[in-house]
Amino acid sequence: MFRTEKEQVRILNKLKKIEGQVRGIQHMLEQDRYCIDILIQVQAARAALTNVGLTILEDHAKGCVVNAVQRGDAASIDELIDAAKKFIR
Repeated sequence: MFRTEKEQVRILNKLKKIEGQVRGIQHMLEQDRYCIDILIQVQAARAALTNVGLTILEDHAKGCVVNAVQRGDAASIDELIDAAKKFIR
């Protein structure tokens, strides 16, 4: 892990915000809110999660993979590609 404490806090704060968004969606369902409004909030939460995933993937590429390649571990590139493929599904 090569995330600074500041980066870690930033990602955790984003996840807490997403958690709040999901709770908000639950409340919308309980209140029988309009379907389209709920779908808009679902998409917003999904986009926020994607953003967090991309941030972690970028951190991994710039930190873990770079260090592994410098140590001669080229297999980390394949691992990164596999992770990216799974992430975009």
